[in-house]
Amino acid sequence: MGRSSGRREQEACRLGLEEVRAAAKRIGSAAYRTPVVTSHVVNDLSGAQVFFKCENLQRVGAFKFRGAYNAVSRLGPEQLRRGVATYSSGNHAQAVALAARLLGSRATIVMPRDAPPEKLDATRRYGAVVVPYDRYRQDRRALVEQVAGDNGFTVIPPFDHPDVIAGQGTVALEFLEDAGALEALVIPVGGGGLISGCAIAAKALAPRITVVGVEPGEGDDTRRSLQAGARVRIAVPHTIADGLATEMPGEMTFPVIRRLVDQVLVVSDDEIRSAMALAFEHLKIVVEPSGAAALAVLLAGRLRPLPRRIGVVLTGGNVSFDRFKALISGPARRDHPV
Repeated sequence: MGRSSGRREQEACRLGLEEVRAAAKRIGSAAYRTPVVTSHVVNDLSGAQVFFKCENLQRVGAFKFRGAYNAVSRLGPEQLRRGVATYSSGNHAQAVALAARLLGSRATIVMPRDAPPEKLDATRRYGAVVVPYDRYRQDRRALVEQVAGDNGFTVIPPFDHPDVIAGQGTVALEFLEDAGALEALVIPVGGGGLISGCAIAAKALAPRITVVGVEPGEGDDTRRSLQAGARVRIAVPHTIADGLATEMPGEMTFPVIRRLVDQVLVVSDDEIRSAMALAFEHLKIVVEPSGAAALAVLLAGRLRPLPRRIGVVLTGGNVSFDRFKALISGPARRDHPV
């Protein structure tokens, strides 16, 4: 383990419930307390009582605003004056852009050229400068470090940052307060910021709770890393769940996941499409592919043994009408066997 990796792992291990609660106070005036909803249809299909935390209704349409605002709000006046930068396929991009605008700063975002157009457009609408790159040929981290170094920007990474992790953990903090005791918490996994922050909060509040991560089958870098006992890099995933298309879990997030997450399961793109359609028809809400992954794993019947009270995080809803329609009318939809 390199010196930098060791330092970052120690920093991650120091994160606890106190930091998540501090983040909740910090973001309270800016972030929404998103609703928790239920569905008799999902309960009947799954055989469990299921609660949904609707982060698709968060500002910028995703949970990412929590961590971004928490991190940007902790910068000093000179850092805010110079501006912030990050890399993202869309939701973190919008979150940093809005957080910077609200706090009197400016944002520059490195985004893949093939990011969903609606996410590119929204990021620009929040006032950010977008620097496009080829996700299959260019290193986004190296590019953002170059941009930040040339301009004096502070980098707010999408997951590997203590304030981002603590901010995302407020999802679980609210969820357990509003839904009551849960036996399991099911959360999509990209770089791991959300699940690591939520696991920190959930395990502190309910030590016996089971925390389950969900990845697309084509992007199972976290599952492979847990199997190997160390971070594993995979090829850039080809999946409709662009927000979960990471190549490797973070230096800070992986140690937390390894310590606190009980298992990581995978779902196919077709199963995600089916979950998007069910959420639209029966929950009456729109979720993007990444946001539907946790519901998809429940509908696919992979959560065994089945807990009685399950919390599912719907992480985002940033999908255009045309893309949503194309996705759910793509490959043949299936029934929802559990």
